[in-house]
Amino acid sequence: GVITVKDSLAVQSFGYKNYLPLGNPEIIAENLDRWGVDEILLLSIDRTAKNQGPDIHLLERLSVKGISTPLIYGGGINTLEQAVKCIQSGAERICIDAALHGDKKIIHEISNMIGAQSLIASLPLHINNNSEINVYNYLSLESISDTKPLFELFTNGLISEALIIDWLHEGQRDGFNMNLLKSFPNKEIPLIVFGGLSEK
Repeated sequence: GVITVKDSLAVQSFGYKNYLPLGNPEIIAENLDRWGVDEILLLSIDRTAKNQGPDIHLLERLSVKGISTPLIYGGGINTLEQAVKCIQSGAERICIDAALHGDKKIIHEISNMIGAQSLIASLPLHINNNSEINVYNYLSLESISDTKPLFELFTNGLISEALIIDWLHEGQRDGFNMNLLKSFPNKEIPLIVFGGLSEK
């Protein structure tokens, strides 16, 4: 179960452009916990752009709710210290996005400290006009065609899992582009799929 958080509210995102408020993220997390999802992924999508760091208060509020479902947290994590603080505040694993486009030394430090099994890469993907897979950098608003440095993080054993986001079809009914899975180069990496999913 994925909870997208913006301005402290859970939202439904439409193509990384428009956002429909859904309510209190803690209440949605409690509902997902009752419904028996295997993990809850909290994505605080505006923390990095605002230079606010991870939403530790949200994690701390959830930690006292008695939620038994493991929590994954993403948003605002740019340093080893921030990653460790998220784990200390109740997240079992962390998800990184913006940090993937910066100094790869940070990825090495985080992976070495908390373990690759606790590190997930968030990858907003789309297929370009040449039928090649591109990664979208939401901060610079650029599509990156040279994906080799990012995917090497998996082959080097630094990151254990990927969150594949079809950002172009996010919020659309039955819109996920299955070619993203077919084109993903690291076939042995476990994948979480998100964006445009509405059917089994």
